[in-house]
Amino acid sequence: MSQGHGTDDGPVALGVPERTGQRFAELVAVMDRLRSPGGCAWDARQTHESLVRYLVEEAYEVVEAVEADGGPAAHAGLLVEELGDVLLQVVFHARVAQERPREEGGFDVADVLEAITAKLVRRHPQVFGPGASGDVAGEQTLDQLHSRWEDLKQAEKPERTGPFDGIPPHLPGLALAEKTLARARKNGLEPAAPEPAAPGGPRTEEELGEALFALVRAGSARGLDAERALRGAVRAYVREHDGA
Repeated sequence: MSQGHGTDDGPVALGVPERTGQRFAELVAVMDRLRSPGGCAWDARQTHESLVRYLVEEAYEVVEAVEADGGPAAHAGLLVEELGDVLLQVVFHARVAQERPREEGGFDVADVLEAITAKLVRRHPQVFGPGASGDVAGEQTLDQLHSRWEDLKQAEKPERTGPFDGIPPHLPGLALAEKTLARARKNGLEPAAPEPAAPGGPRTEEELGEALFALVRAGSARGLDAERALRGAVRAYVREHDGA
């Protein structure tokens, strides 16, 4: 498979099997047929808002396939299916947007592909930049690469000035907490992990999982919403530290 690098005019097309382009074109055509007159009434009624729940569900089903006993290799067929369901959501959203005029925020799947390709090339100058060889193994540590990625993101989004800007507020509670705390550590707001509330607190992921599950069970027995409670605690943490 041939490779390409960036140029002043943008990235050079990479070698892609013809079958890949054909299959993607078929998916786009099927989606177009479903949304067109004479297609599927249910598909035709969907909006960006109505599709959100399915995008979230399909993403979690990919996680389930990856984490199933035996790992992804043991469940390749299931992973192919679930990844296809996620890809369908991307094509579906793009097809919905295509029905709006561009001056009203319309776009199509080609715009989505162009945007993500340009972003990947832009954020990997060590691979696609001028004079890049594409072979950077050992030249930079993972921490250095991550730091460069974050610097490039910040340069692209200068409006994000606060330490917690850009964190999706609708992440599940645990993911929201972890991402918020990671940002806090990066910005010197969380210098060290607090000691467990009680001696002998969880020291392994298994113990942590058991402790979290016990808290959820206790809260559930009292009619408390653990997800909402954690999200509320994270929001309070952000309010307390955002102006630090």
